[in-house]
Amino acid sequence: MDLASLIGLVLGVVMIAFGIISSGGTSAFGNFADLPSVIITIGGSLASTLTSNKLPDFINGLKSITLAVKEPTIGNPADVISNIINLSNISRKEGLLALEEATHDMDDEFLKKGINLVVDGTDPDLVRGILETDLINLESRHKKVISFWEKWAEMGPAWGMIGTLIGLINMLVKLDDASSIGPNMSVALVTTLYGSIIANWLASPTATKLGVNNELEIMMKEITVEGLLSIQAGENPRVIEEKLKSFLAPADRNTMGRDEAGGEE
Repeated sequence: MDLASLIGLVLGVVMIAFGIISSGGTSAFGNFADLPSVIITIGGSLASTLTSNKLPDFINGLKSITLAVKEPTIGNPADVISNIINLSNISRKEGLLALEEATHDMDDEFLKKGINLVVDGTDPDLVRGILETDLINLESRHKKVISFWEKWAEMGPAWGMIGTLIGLINMLVKLDDASSIGPNMSVALVTTLYGSIIANWLASPTATKLGVNNELEIMMKEITVEGLLSIQAGENPRVIEEKLKSFLAPADRNTMGRDEAGGEE
């Protein structure tokens, strides 16, 4: 479970509830509940998002909310680098063909695919081309999901404004009845509130978190590509390690070095 996403979503609800209660007490919650506003804002914004996507992409987009609150199962870059170094040591001692046996217990299909290409003696440029094509398609699939949330974040406030305009028109029609102005104006503004909540509490943060996860996964696979090509070229494991550690932030490089030193003692 991604605690940052979960805590952020919960805190968002708490902040909204606090704002309502602090200004009007618990009884004020009823002022913010309006079924037509919900239908206009949520239903309308989802309808626009559906229009902007293919049906399978729309369904996948809705399902992807779970990806934002789950901890990614892709591991971390330091583990990928350590794994590549281990493979490099095996290759240096036993030859490239020995790497094939190491793939039997691997769950990482991308790494397994790259190792098989290397073991088969595929030209390095072709290995890079195949793996980078895989990366391009992976990122393209991720961006479709991210664009779903970005579009919903865009449409939420827009449909909130549409709901507000509908409410204002109804209010102006009954302008001769002064007692109806306040309630009608309140309902009109509720739709704007709903639209802002959709964009700023749910859709936009989810798009950002999925983008962060995408960048992390792409970086880890780029580490894998560079590592495998270095192994294929017969580079020294220490050289490969230093090359791959350049993907990490300086603090992470130092931590990784200390961890590996501690493991060797």
